[in-house]
Amino acid sequence: MIAIHILLLHIALTNRPAPSHLPFQPVSSTRPYAFWQWRSARPYWAFVTYFFAALLVLHVLFSASPLFIPYTNLLGGIALTVEATLPLPQLLANYRRRGCKGFRPSVIVNWIIGDTFKMWFFFASSAGEVPWAFKICGIFQAVCDLGLGLQWWVWGDGPEGVEAGIEKAIKSPPPERTEDFEMREGAFREKAVGMGIDMGDGAGWERQRVGT
Repeated sequence: MIAIHILLLHIALTNRPAPSHLPFQPVSSTRPYAFWQWRSARPYWAFVTYFFAALLVLHVLFSASPLFIPYTNLLGGIALTVEATLPLPQLLANYRRRGCKGFRPSVIVNWIIGDTFKMWFFFASSAGEVPWAFKICGIFQAVCDLGLGLQWWVWGDGPEGVEAGIEKAIKSPPPERTEDFEMREGAFREKAVGMGIDMGDGAGWERQRVGT
């Protein structure tokens, strides 16, 4: 699982969109030290390395002390909370743009199926086998995933996708020059030449100057 997450991080950093700000202008960030919003990939890998080293040191220090159980309980609670709240940013982004553009329906379906099996395991197990912290976080995550499915069902890709489809449907090629139109255009040109007006390819005509 750790190896897969590292691979996914590499793919995300490699294929992330270019910054949209203008050149030579500072990047506006609402996070302290622009956390997880760095331009280059190096700070991401540096943070992951330091984070791993810090957890390893804490594990070694607390493993032989009475604080090991409270420490692991705290670490597990934080991990459960992070996992349960992962759908929240996607829910908020979909709500703001009233659509789920870029979010694959297959992901939502797989999440809902996974939540179904997970909740069945949590509540079908014997009493006391699964702590209530897992059940509470599992219920919260299942509700968030169902909310994502509801957003996709109601909004789809959102107004941007609908407008693009309408614009594509009403677009039509320019009218072709018919024979009747060409005959009328030729007659108009002959009449204009008889009046002394130059109807060439230019945008206008110039009146002859009278010498003094």
